[in-house]
Amino acid sequence: MSNTPWWRGAVIYQIYPRSFLDTNGDGVGDLPGIIERLGYIASLGVDAIWVSPFFRSPMADFGYDIADQRDVDPLFGTLDDFDRLLARAHALGLKVMIDQVFSHTSDQHAWFRESRQSRDNPRADWYVWADAREDGTPPNNWLSIFGGVAWKWEPRRRQYYLHNFLSSQPDLNFHNPAVQQATLDYVKFWLDRGVDGFRLDSINFCFHDAQLRDNPAKPESERVGRGFSPDNPYAFQYHYYNNTRPENVGFLERLRALLDQYPGAVTLGEISSEDSLATTAEYTAPGRLHMGYSFELLVDDYSTGYIRATVEKLEATMRDGWPCWAVSNHDVQRAVTRWGGRPADPAMARMLAVLVCSLRGSVCIYQGEELGLGEADVPFEALRDPYGITFWPNFKGRDGCRTPMPWNGEALAGFSSARPWLPIPAEHRALSVQAQEAAADSVLNAFRAFLAWRHARPALTGGAIRFLDSAEPVLMFERESQGETLLLAFNLSAAPVRHPLPGGHWQALDMPGPVAGRCEDGELALPAHAVYCARRG
Repeated sequence: MSNTPWWRGAVIYQIYPRSFLDTNGDGVGDLPGIIERLGYIASLGVDAIWVSPFFRSPMADFGYDIADQRDVDPLFGTLDDFDRLLARAHALGLKVMIDQVFSHTSDQHAWFRESRQSRDNPRADWYVWADAREDGTPPNNWLSIFGGVAWKWEPRRRQYYLHNFLSSQPDLNFHNPAVQQATLDYVKFWLDRGVDGFRLDSINFCFHDAQLRDNPAKPESERVGRGFSPDNPYAFQYHYYNNTRPENVGFLERLRALLDQYPGAVTLGEISSEDSLATTAEYTAPGRLHMGYSFELLVDDYSTGYIRATVEKLEATMRDGWPCWAVSNHDVQRAVTRWGGRPADPAMARMLAVLVCSLRGSVCIYQGEELGLGEADVPFEALRDPYGITFWPNFKGRDGCRTPMPWNGEALAGFSSARPWLPIPAEHRALSVQAQEAAADSVLNAFRAFLAWRHARPALTGGAIRFLDSAEPVLMFERESQGETLLLAFNLSAAPVRHPLPGGHWQALDMPGPVAGRCEDGELALPAHAVYCARRG
């Protein structure tokens, strides 16, 4: 029996509960809907699910504004429903990871309702409060990622409170040991219920600079967004003081000590900092997080040079930690549209699934990625995301990647019996689970076939990685484990390309899933979005 932890090399399927399956006819997905489709998820060949927030919340940020970390919002079901979800997933061999949002709560949370009342109540110092400057303006220049200043005035205390996100998401004061302990207590609550791990939202935002120093300005040439657009004022600063503070590390070590009491439990930290790769390496050092999850492949750059440089930099700095890769999630434009435009190209979808699942590390696959769904075009009048509404029309927000799963081709896509909370485009209904299960050459069936093949390849699930020199648009690397070396070559473009085969003796492998490349007279012939795979020897 292998001693390798279950999460190393795992494929983790992200579920956005609002948009997965609605069973009670209110147009919003729920926990019973997830339970109903766990068999489908298991059939994909993934190892675990990550369920985005389902906790009690006023839903200003659709669950990332939590009002009670220990309860299920009635919109999604009950704690009993969650326990049933756990039991069913485990029976199917699926691990269950859930989101945890440490850095902030909803302004409707009991902690904040108490804290805001006065400067001397028991939770007065549980949030980040600061006096105004002499002219009444906020204490420093920090900005919210969702637009505007990161401070809001509270008349009852005659102070400002910090909110790195929405003003209804006040930041907790992790400099207070009681806040750290309360956080660990509710993590333990879910561990005791049987969860297998946590995806930690914005984990580098827990601590702020206690001196409240101003962030320095960032020159226009360096305003590259990670989860935000370059024209967002948030991009105009180096965020040295409002997040990624050195005190974070000590708390992560306390968190890891708790997790170590639960064999097999795992942490996956979402990290978006000025140097996310360096922070990921720091946060996944021994005794801290198990895995790190950055935005570095969730960007617009799709060149082979960028992908290679990103992975190689992390490989060089992350000596002991373990990476987790993703090209799509609930916060960014879906990859097949972001990198391939419209309409979504099924060959590209098949290739991207193989690419992200062939990098060294674990993988997060976002619901619908296995169907090759592109970004939905949600009109302004149908937008629900406050982020998108604020920055319209330059940035349309996150609704386009959050539209409901298409289970069949009917008007409501089998998602609900009522009008869904976001519209489901016709092009998604045409790519429904039902339609793709009936088509042998579908993206869905290709995805299933590849994951089954990957499971039997230790070189792909846990082996070393070494990139080979190649010319755009071809990306090439080797994966090696247990004496087996695999060569993988990807054509990232929508046009056929030829490329020299690396030296050595290679035996072509019949990799299921993507469009297949071939070797002709010592040269790779790669159709559009094709993959070539071979074994050395």
